[in-house]
Amino acid sequence: MKYVIGVDLGTSSVKVLLVNQEGDVHYSVSKDYPLIQQQPGYSEQNPEYWVQQTIAALKQLVRDANVHPNDIEGLSFSGQMHGLVLLDENHHVIRNAILWNDTRTTPQCKSIDQQLGGKLLEITKNPALEGFTLPKILWVKENEPAYLEKTNVFLLPKDYLRYRLTGAIHMDYSDAAGTLMLDVVNKSWSTDILRTFEIPAAICPPLVETEDFVGTILPEIATSTGLSSATKVFAGGADNACGAIGAGILSEGIALCSIGTSGVFLSYENDKNKNYGGKVHLFNHGQKDSYYTMGVTLAAGYSLTWFKETFAKEQSFDSLLNEAASSSIGANGLIFTPFLVGERTPYADAKIRGTFTGIDGSHQKGDFTRAVIEGIVFSINESVEIFRNYGKNIDSVISIGGGAKSELWLQIQADVFNARVVKLQNEQGPGMGAAMIAASGLGWFSSLQACADVFIKADKVYEPKSENVQRYKEFYQVYKDVYPHTVAINHQLFDLRHGNK
Repeated sequence: MKYVIGVDLGTSSVKVLLVNQEGDVHYSVSKDYPLIQQQPGYSEQNPEYWVQQTIAALKQLVRDANVHPNDIEGLSFSGQMHGLVLLDENHHVIRNAILWNDTRTTPQCKSIDQQLGGKLLEITKNPALEGFTLPKILWVKENEPAYLEKTNVFLLPKDYLRYRLTGAIHMDYSDAAGTLMLDVVNKSWSTDILRTFEIPAAICPPLVETEDFVGTILPEIATSTGLSSATKVFAGGADNACGAIGAGILSEGIALCSIGTSGVFLSYENDKNKNYGGKVHLFNHGQKDSYYTMGVTLAAGYSLTWFKETFAKEQSFDSLLNEAASSSIGANGLIFTPFLVGERTPYADAKIRGTFTGIDGSHQKGDFTRAVIEGIVFSINESVEIFRNYGKNIDSVISIGGGAKSELWLQIQADVFNARVVKLQNEQGPGMGAAMIAASGLGWFSSLQACADVFIKADKVYEPKSENVQRYKEFYQVYKDVYPHTVAINHQLFDLRHGNK
């Protein structure tokens, strides 16, 4: 039996999967690393931690998986999107990486809008938002100009990790699409955007396809991990593109709900020129010459983690979810909005903050937990609503991530989306997509679709229950009213907290 490795470089941890030719996960291991949050709105990481923890995970895999290293033929990556890694002429890291959930760049986003206007959507298919990479580069240019002057090349997180494992510098199209500097349709760095903001084209890395072979493991990495130095490495892709691959979203007709730190509702897109008016994102897919559209909830699983760590630190997630199941639809009249770090879809508002609405003395912890879960799904449903309003038929949804690990959460998704929700047998999210990229790149399969036909198997289907659907529609309408009624006071509190006039 031969094997591939999928490396998923997430926001809080790296997860490494060993997958055989039949799509079975033979071994998995994850390693955590910390966030650096120097002040509200800032979110950074030391890229060296990604490298150290990935090497530690690979070493443990080789040691404990009981598989000969020569039988591990390939490796690929999935990675958190948008994060800015600056390298000097010796390819050393210049400063900590600024991550996707960093919201310091509102002034830079306004400047991008003012200077490019409608041309930005035409070129990149996306609006200027704090999470993207271009605003981060402009922030560094304005606030730390010496660092940008020293920059030889910029990379995204998984591209830096791949560089450290192979010595080769590239960026794939699916991740480059999230920089706000890629001409998405023509698959090239936009000279218009680079020229407008006086960003040297030389700092943009060479572009490759997600499935491209980009090198082999460096000898020193092979020595430290136990892998063979002949292990082939394939470029990999953005976590959402890899999540789509790992769930089989490779043609029209099936959508994806992924609930990790953030939440994503994603749909395959045949028409690269489809115009959603910037209401949802359109990115290059990991499958060659394909695209996907998606809406984003910034604090999805993060909201539940925050709630647990703040109010139920000693309790397990399973225990919390069991309590939530004893609550009723609508959490006994309690609504949560998951705007803990601002919101992306549909508001694109970095200043909005979360609320519990409707609290009274009868509410128990289970009600609060259920309100958090329902609030996350309500937020994701705002993306579903946008897709349906633009004519997309959404009747079947693959659910992955934390939201797929709970019967309660899966049924809530089916009822709120009013769609069939499918749980997969071997759901591993973007890590499985990364493994599939390696399997296809090695030629085990003729295409990613052929790989998906073997690797991806449905486990259980959750049908919407008509009485629940109607009840959730009523609470969802109340949920949607919370944002317009609280936006002014939330912005005022945000400005007071940050000393803004």
